[in-house]
Amino acid sequence: MPSATKYAERTIPKISLHDFESRVDEITAQLVHAAETDGFFGLINHGITLSDIEYMFETSQSFFNLPDEVKKTVPFTTMNAGYEKNAQIRPSTGQPDRKESYQMQYGAHMEGLWLPDETLPGFKATSLEFMHKAQAVSEKLMICFARGLGFPDDYFVKAHSIKRPEAQTVLRLLHYFEVDKSVPIPEGYYRAGAHVDWDFVTLLFQRAGQSGLEICPGREAATEFGIGDLWTKVEPQPGEIVCNIGDLLMSWSDDRFKSTFHRVKTPSDPEVDYYGPRYSMAYFNQPCTDVEIQGPLKKYPLITGKGFTDRAMSRNFAALKAKRAVLEEARYTAAASS
Repeated sequence: MPSATKYAERTIPKISLHDFESRVDEITAQLVHAAETDGFFGLINHGITLSDIEYMFETSQSFFNLPDEVKKTVPFTTMNAGYEKNAQIRPSTGQPDRKESYQMQYGAHMEGLWLPDETLPGFKATSLEFMHKAQAVSEKLMICFARGLGFPDDYFVKAHSIKRPEAQTVLRLLHYFEVDKSVPIPEGYYRAGAHVDWDFVTLLFQRAGQSGLEICPGREAATEFGIGDLWTKVEPQPGEIVCNIGDLLMSWSDDRFKSTFHRVKTPSDPEVDYYGPRYSMAYFNQPCTDVEIQGPLKKYPLITGKGFTDRAMSRNFAALKAKRAVLEEARYTAAASS
């Protein structure tokens, strides 16, 4: 039986992007402070309206409401695009997340991975329009983080250009399945196991009332695969974008900015937890494949965007392999003692 979660009260800063051009220095100071501490922050007055966000959520639901055999015609690929269901396994759990997702990019990586317009009218156009709005918000953050690290204002914007064929940035639509609160949760059931993101910075859109996101700060180096044990709940607020620093920016800042473990908790208390379906959308700012990555202090060797992603995947696979070995040993020990 897993031990009860230990919680700590933390204040997730809310940062307004209102009047960005005239307040850029103030906003930069706020973002840098958030990045140096818990690595999570909320964005308000960011320029994407609540109605735009809700319309994209409705568009997302229209995709997930399709029969599985239709969704499987645009399967997930090694180019980090397409549809998957119950397929993502976290090293922290060794078990698949109980969710389905569809990942979209801007360029050639999406070839053959858009559903025909007659299958889902307007889906591609609506999705790309929303992605461009998320990109505009992301670029404001990139300007601030570049200033905070002493780089030219456009340094990170160029590195994450969505106009280039080497672009890797992703919008991921997510649907976590409803959990039946009338029966015990099956052993090994996870909505989304604890993990960090590999990207520069993630913009997460959530629906109010559909809770579950929790964070666990405390990681000090981008090369670590560690996790603490004090969690904090991050409740969805209408129109707010919850952002977190990814491993890429942690490395690019020579570990000054923190990439924090987070998860979507499996509900366990019918009086407190949310058991219904959860929809979210994550905009992952990934570098172009040929971009050269190295922090101002050169703590880590220079690496390309593709090399960084490949290395992160290899480290993740190694951690997953180790977790599976632990689980297998536990099963063997339990069987031997029974």
